Amino acid sequence: MNMSRTSRTSRPRERLVVIGGDAAGMSAASQARRLKGPDELEIVAFERGHFSSFSACGIPYWVGGDVATRDELIARTPEEHRARGIDLRMRTEVTEIDVAGGRVRARNVDSGAEAWTSYDKLVIATGARPIRPDLPGADSPGVHGVQTLDDGQALLDALAATKGRRAVVVGAGYIGVEMAEAMINRGYEVTVVNRGSEPMTTLDPDMGRLVHRAMEGLGITMVDNAEVTKILTDDDGRVRAVGTQDAEYPADVVVLGIGVRPETALARDAGLPLGDHGGLLTDLAMRVRGHENIWAGGDCVEVLDLVSGSERHIPLGTHANKHGQVIGTNVGGGYATFPGVVGTAVSKVCDLEIARTGLREKDARRAGLRYETVTIESTSRAGYYPNAALMTVKMLAERRTGRLLGVQIVGREGAAKRVDIAAVALTARMTVEEMTALDLGYAPPFSPVWDPILVAARKAAAAVRKNAG
Repeated sequence: MNMSRTSRTSRPRERLVVIGGDAAGMSAASQARRLKGPDELEIVAFERGHFSSFSACGIPYWVGGDVATRDELIARTPEEHRARGIDLRMRTEVTEIDVAGGRVRARNVDSGAEAWTSYDKLVIATGARPIRPDLPGADSPGVHGVQTLDDGQALLDALAATKGRRAVVVGAGYIGVEMAEAMINRGYEVTVVNRGSEPMTTLDPDMGRLVHRAMEGLGITMVDNAEVTKILTDDDGRVRAVGTQDAEYPADVVVLGIGVRPETALARDAGLPLGDHGGLLTDLAMRVRGHENIWAGGDCVEVLDLVSGSERHIPLGTHANKHGQVIGTNVGGGYATFPGVVGTAVSKVCDLEIARTGLREKDARRAGLRYETVTIESTSRAGYYPNAALMTVKMLAERRTGRLLGVQIVGREGAAKRVDIAAVALTARMTVEEMTALDLGYAPPFSPVWDPILVAARKAAAAVRKNAG
């Protein structure tokens, strides 16, 4: 494959180079192609892995057996992208960005061949990488991070070859909780080792405690306030246990669910601006700050938190696809912006649903906000309707203004997606008093007369009125 085209006389008017072949990168490429044809814009995209445009969020459900095959997680294949006029070069890793020269160096992963490719416009969509602890044994066979389809396939292959049925998940964030469920579904005896006081640090500890109890009720052994110090191996080098300062937990397979960091080494080496969390900094058009012809999106960027006003790193596929649409529109000659996020996320562990949006208590304190917090228990349906499930809703409101600051929900069926009501209210900067008048849908199979979100808003509004001033 010819990896470089250096002749300016034979090339189209502009060349767009995209680094990263997943959600943000290929959404940007596809949108730019819709707006500009091949005679106006040549698009070259580099992807170091085997797959393009796949759902990383779906990997735990594929591993757990809810999704039958890997291909179901692929939205668009390399061949489909190429048929749409995008020169997608798989198994090709960009190793250097020469900003001054307007070019990138790329290496074929299989052959080792390297070449420079010039660009007029550049999109950086390098994603995030799983955090792998710097511990003895962390790179041993049987220890798996899960970020790409290649990672998921490696884990499934390892499970098929492993005789034992003991799994240790390190970390209890979204990835850790979802992978714990996947291993339970696979029939494994699961232990989760978590350095925090409760699972799901994206929740306040009192709400995390509800998740802890539910996970234990599913037969998962929860080990909190425990720092992993080593991963122990057998004589053949395979993992046999996870060690903390106080104990060892036998393991036939270890899954790392510690979280991810922005993959921005390329950008850093090129002198591009990074934020406090290590992600690229962009303007509202997703253009890298200070660089007219470079854009960035997806898990490698930091985004504006519309509630606190600070920059955050929130790696979610929903954001990545929106970033790509914005970038592609701007590259293609249109105009679009990405204003920011309110921090909405949902997850589940078996039948327990977990949701959050906006600020936690410690986020509000860090932002210097005075706030009221209320917690209520309600049901997903009218109490008399069959299978009404309990849920707990926690709500934060600014003390002086009553502005909604955040909502957390833990419950069973019908709980998680209620957080979307709060996400819209946060985006609209509504007060909890205003929320009490929201005209939400009601029928006994779907909600009590007062939806749980509105019950929490009423209680929060009363707390604000009581403590006004």
